[in-house]
Amino acid sequence: MKIGELDIHWLSGGKMAFDGGAMFGVVPKALWFKKYPANEQNQIATDTDPMYFNIEGKHVLIDAGIGINRFTEKQKRNFAVEKESFVIQDLAKFGITPLDIDYCLMTHLHFDHATGLISVQNGELVSTFPNAKIITSSTEWEEMKKPNIRSKATYWKENWEQIEKQVTTFSQKMEVLPGVSMYHTGGHSAGHCIIEIESKGERAVHLGDIFPTHAHLNPLWVTAYDDYPMDSIFAKERLFQKWMDGQTWFLFYHDAYYHAIQFNENGEIIRTVEKKGSE
Repeated sequence: MKIGELDIHWLSGGKMAFDGGAMFGVVPKALWFKKYPANEQNQIATDTDPMYFNIEGKHVLIDAGIGINRFTEKQKRNFAVEKESFVIQDLAKFGITPLDIDYCLMTHLHFDHATGLISVQNGELVSTFPNAKIITSSTEWEEMKKPNIRSKATYWKENWEQIEKQVTTFSQKMEVLPGVSMYHTGGHSAGHCIIEIESKGERAVHLGDIFPTHAHLNPLWVTAYDDYPMDSIFAKERLFQKWMDGQTWFLFYHDAYYHAIQFNENGEIIRTVEKKGSE
């Protein structure tokens, strides 16, 4: 899709299935199931699709997918991994190699977003995008390196040790490139952040995992994975009020049915970019 002069492309970062109850927290299944279907194991389909765009000659990724050959067989079963990453192949369609990536903008560093930053080469773990600046919030980076008893299940040392020298952090806000800014929100994780993209008067926002699928439109519908759910709720209320204007595109990383949606001020869908093959 186009945002002003920018072409935004979704890359296939992998397909997983998360427990529906975990993805919708305290919301009863009788409610969320009407908006997002589940399989017989009560799992919902979720993609892990990074976005790629070129701005002022710089090649930019938003998040990184789940990578290739990074999960054990047990992890594949537990996380219901249906397909691993095709990010490298998708970039190749545009004549882009991993060496060409200049920036990786990370909404947060949970394994389903950050594992693709690291690749296996000749039995060793190496940076997938060795020339890129990897940008995340300072709070997120500190917890990545020193996770607590809860977060250590999703912040893997194998996902940061090889990229440490590439990481640039910010506190509350950072304009990475003209028209591309990152903001710290917290909520899903203490260091979670969102990304705003503006070009020629058009705008898109990527709310990461505080708005993981279109079915999480209700501000109160947050995942059980959110470490600070009230922060997610307050951030959604604030950001929805600001950007549900009938013009701003909301971009999705996890949604299995939509790449992007525009909402009016009443939260009604007015335009969509649907995924191929979605129903």
